[in-house]
Amino acid sequence: MKQNVQHEQVLQQELQPKTPLWTRPFIALTLCFFLLFLSLQMLLSSFPAYVKAEFHAGNVQTSLVTSVFALAAIVSRFATAALMQRISRMKLLLAGLLIAAATTAIYSLAGSFATLLTLRIGYGIGFGMASTILPTLVSRIIPLRRMGEGIGYFGLSTSLAMSIGPSIGLNVMKQAGFTPLTMIGFVTSLVIFPILWLSRSKREQLAPSEHAEPAQKAALPKVEVKPKFNRKLLFPALLNVFLAITYSGLLSFLALFGDDAHIEQVGLFFLFNAVTIIIVRPFSGRIFDRFGHTSVLIPAGLFVTASMAVLANTHSMPMLIVSALLYGVGFGAIQPTIQAWMLRSSKPEQYGMANSMFYNSTDFGVAFGSILLGAISSVSNYSVMYGYSAGVMAVFVGLGALQHFMSVRRGSKSNSVAVGS
Repeated sequence: MKQNVQHEQVLQQELQPKTPLWTRPFIALTLCFFLLFLSLQMLLSSFPAYVKAEFHAGNVQTSLVTSVFALAAIVSRFATAALMQRISRMKLLLAGLLIAAATTAIYSLAGSFATLLTLRIGYGIGFGMASTILPTLVSRIIPLRRMGEGIGYFGLSTSLAMSIGPSIGLNVMKQAGFTPLTMIGFVTSLVIFPILWLSRSKREQLAPSEHAEPAQKAALPKVEVKPKFNRKLLFPALLNVFLAITYSGLLSFLALFGDDAHIEQVGLFFLFNAVTIIIVRPFSGRIFDRFGHTSVLIPAGLFVTASMAVLANTHSMPMLIVSALLYGVGFGAIQPTIQAWMLRSSKPEQYGMANSMFYNSTDFGVAFGSILLGAISSVSNYSVMYGYSAGVMAVFVGLGALQHFMSVRRGSKSNSVAVGS
């Protein structure tokens, strides 16, 4: 019955006039999100090598630099979701961006490992605030009937940053050092402010839900009701954790793996990864809108599994490039699909919760994966560690297939009951 209702809703949406997606607020918010993640990713990939050289840390200690940031971001998002009920989103967003920019500027002044970890916690708080509010703002201006496509393009900003950011960071770190890299990250964060200011008035006009009629929008009370927890978000969030675990292995240890395997310019992995992400992102969103999440997640999960298996056996640049291209196809399709799935499963007032859970599950996977894979690499080597990452994605594919099978089975039983009655 629920599936029939959802099908009727989709048909009604298709009959409505096509609402524009590429509005000025959408473009501005997408660019801001790209710059936020670019600043993060440029430094995130370079921290392990810097910490090892500057503080002589081991693999487990090195993984803490990523883990404490991710955990701080998770806590910050929960706090931000609660604060958004009482404080202006714009004020919270500006506060988060200022905290993130300030901590980025003073990373290189840390005189001890403990001080650096403290700064990472501060950055996690600021990043968590900003990365919760920006997606919430943009998800309220994307037409519901184009949610998969809109989130696909919006998510392209993060995937591009996660692909070219590490490559830029590793190259700047190698050529100029850590301090110039922090300054580049700081300037990148500052550029966000004028873009937000230019789009502010227009974006706020488009904030109300598109599903209400104009007269209804004017009559809506200004008091926000706290949304109930949506249990439908738990399973896609779990799948996102598995994907993030594999990504944490790339962020934390790919540069060190390149040194062990004697591969020059290992940062090119992220550049080639970006190529396939750019290609696959628009198509994956449209496939999700037409055929649902399963049609994207299972094939894409197989691509990531293959990528990790190839990387585990990589000893040359051509093999590294093959792994990168495979990872880009899988990662570029999975991330926006999971986020759009979570938003499609939520009411408009739950979009903040859905976005918060999506990014929290990403950060939790990165935090947990950094510690887990760091421990594995400490007792074995990086090749074995990436082999375990392939196993993680095999579980991802298995769970996705099981969920699809159970959903089809429930649908068949519902139809049988409807016919019998």
